[in-house]
Amino acid sequence: MNQKIKAHLGLIGTNLFFAINYSIVKYFTGHQYAGPFGLNIIRIGVSLVLFWVLFVFNPDKTKFQKKEIIPLLLCALTAIALNQMLFIKGLSFTFSIHASLLTLLTPILITIFAARILKEKLTAEKVAGLTMGISGAILLISSREPATAGENIILGDFLVLLSALAYAFYFILVKPFMNKYSAIFVMRWVFTFGFFMILPLCTHEFSKIKWNVFKEQDWLFLFLLTIPGTFLAYIFNAYGIKKLSASVAGAYIYSQPVFAVAIAMIFLKEQLSFYKIAAAILIFVGVFLSNRKIDEPESLSAKRNLI
Repeated sequence: MNQKIKAHLGLIGTNLFFAINYSIVKYFTGHQYAGPFGLNIIRIGVSLVLFWVLFVFNPDKTKFQKKEIIPLLLCALTAIALNQMLFIKGLSFTFSIHASLLTLLTPILITIFAARILKEKLTAEKVAGLTMGISGAILLISSREPATAGENIILGDFLVLLSALAYAFYFILVKPFMNKYSAIFVMRWVFTFGFFMILPLCTHEFSKIKWNVFKEQDWLFLFLLTIPGTFLAYIFNAYGIKKLSASVAGAYIYSQPVFAVAIAMIFLKEQLSFYKIAAAILIFVGVFLSNRKIDEPESLSAKRNLI
């Protein structure tokens, strides 16, 4: 099979795996089989082990410079300790559809930070895109929808939005590393430092996981969340960026909410109401406009890699 075709299939798989995660997390937390932080330490921990297994079979002598340690720690803080923790906690409170649409705001936030921090030019088209995307998020968060026991839709949406903000900072911080080192090498260390950052916050919920009630399908869901949904998704995404470019990989982000909405409607019986459709249109068009006409192959608007 042609390598480019493999890369395209890998990127489709990446976004499908990420989309499945939304419903799986809601399944475990909704049935109270596991808390969000307990699930997070599993998916981060298993992925970390597998990244180091890859290193054992394919070792490299690459090392970071001493001056890069603090920026790398900040990458781990924003990508794992803040982004992952805020996202999975927020998802446990809100709907999968809400979370999948709000995470699509990440490229918009990256565009804002690129303009402020990296002095990238904000065109009228980008400003229109930013306005539409943010308007869609406000519409989604301000809508009134009945919550079931244990859910707090507004709080959940707000936490997911904060996680997107944290990831936008991460993307700015990690870009110099990705330009200099391989993606897998950088991710291995981001996961390593990030794991130890979240460990004290996750051990209590991990100890409370109701392993005794797990059925065969629950073990299957946990497998999907950790191996395809986290580890393989990152590997496939890195392969897609390497073979096709970050801008092409970034285009596939539009498929993630589509997959997530379909899965949530089928398996979680979530409803696709008019305001959700309106918010989705605003956000989709906003992301499209705010990230058009970018010539840089490793565009800052590339992709949300951590879900």
